[in-house]
Amino acid sequence: MTIWDHIRELVQRMKIVVVVFIVSTLVALGMPIDLSFLKNLTYYHTPAIALLNLLRGLKPHNLVLLALNVTAPLELWAVASFILGAMVTLPVFAYELYQFIDPALYPNERGAVYPAILAFTVLFTGGALFGFFFLVPVMFIGMMPFFTLVGAAPEIGVTDYFSLVGLLILVSGFSFTLPVFFVLLVKFHVLHTSLITKNRRYFHAALYIICAVITPDGGPLADIALYLPMAAFAEISIWFAKRYEKEEPKETELEVERPPTPPPLPTVCKFCGHDLVKGNPFCPNCKRSQV
Repeated sequence: MTIWDHIRELVQRMKIVVVVFIVSTLVALGMPIDLSFLKNLTYYHTPAIALLNLLRGLKPHNLVLLALNVTAPLELWAVASFILGAMVTLPVFAYELYQFIDPALYPNERGAVYPAILAFTVLFTGGALFGFFFLVPVMFIGMMPFFTLVGAAPEIGVTDYFSLVGLLILVSGFSFTLPVFFVLLVKFHVLHTSLITKNRRYFHAALYIICAVITPDGGPLADIALYLPMAAFAEISIWFAKRYEKEEPKETELEVERPPTPPPLPTVCKFCGHDLVKGNPFCPNCKRSQV
């Protein structure tokens, strides 16, 4: 296939991804979950609204959500629809992309794809659930006392609330997948575990700083809550990655096949007996080769 054939194939596959994204987003935006809205419009719930209600359930009972502007609820509805559409489309995108690059993969690379995808999915799901059930509640537990200390009413903009909760869950999910990338880097000899084992204290210090940076408004309690599982997964990934660090065979000099050394030339021609010129295999008299 020419480069343009590959581009046309990629475009066709991405068209499928775009169609799936548009359809799933529209479904999340407008498809009613049940028919209760026929009796009362306030019960008109779509998958996007259900997602917002699920995240709103993480709010402390004394924390008040404020719209702050008229369009905020509508914007949240649209953003939640886009997020659900992206969640549905992501597996389709991964499948189409893999089908596109699969012919170019070596067997060892192809054998590493499925375990990596499975591990990424499991770890991301576990990290998102950890953020939902533990990290977000811990963040609010750490935040709420400061409202009283500074004499502020426990109120937050509705957009800020959902952005904060959604970002924390997303960060928690992706942070749990870091061991997958680390193991792949070690497997393909881009990184060596000794780089971390010899500098473990600095590695964990940097890991905690990263947790403090990516954890929004959570305070040290949320930072520690995210750091502990990440540190545990990092140590597990180091242990697991060492299995791929088998010593590579040492390079040996290639034996080059050399032609056998020809026998020394005679001093006289074997055909006519004429004296030969040293180093010249042809007889100057009969012109015949002595080789």
